[in-house]
Amino acid sequence: MDRLRRAIEAFTPSGDPERRDRELLLAALDTLDAPLTRDNPFAHFTASSWIVNPARTRVLMAWHNIYRTWAWTGGHADGDSDLLAVALREAREETGIESIRPVTRDIYSVEILPVNAHVKRGRFVSAHLHLNVTYLLEADDAQPLRPKPDENSAVAWLPKDEAAENSEEPFMAIVYRKLNEKLSKY
Repeated sequence: MDRLRRAIEAFTPSGDPERRDRELLLAALDTLDAPLTRDNPFAHFTASSWIVNPARTRVLMAWHNIYRTWAWTGGHADGDSDLLAVALREAREETGIESIRPVTRDIYSVEILPVNAHVKRGRFVSAHLHLNVTYLLEADDAQPLRPKPDENSAVAWLPKDEAAENSEEPFMAIVYRKLNEKLSKY
């Protein structure tokens, strides 16, 4: 967890929301039991990817089966403190893309995401928080795509400005707009 702590400490927030979320992520590392696993049912770390094409005009999104909306890729840390590795693994698994690379190994964004109660694989999951770290990844948008049927039913490159518009989750639309605004620095 020391490497994760150093990465979060090195992250430069883009404004007050990220500054506050960064503080809370660091506090979670200090105070929560098992923050890197789902053994903590209240809050645990996740890693997400904002996947862009080389021209930075399109983002890769997946149609999320549970939330019934276009969403970024990502998943639970499940004990792994190398959240970049988690983000890359989840991006490959959820999109079928083989050749994907980090634009930077640094954290791109941080968010504390509310997760509504839902049923996953026949089991009830209580409402909780995802302590999320986002990485900026790049892939050629001509590569073949393949959905991961147990998680998503479609994968597509969307014009970057449509990512927020196509989200049925109002909070996530705000996050996607923020991620797009940050692209001008990369």
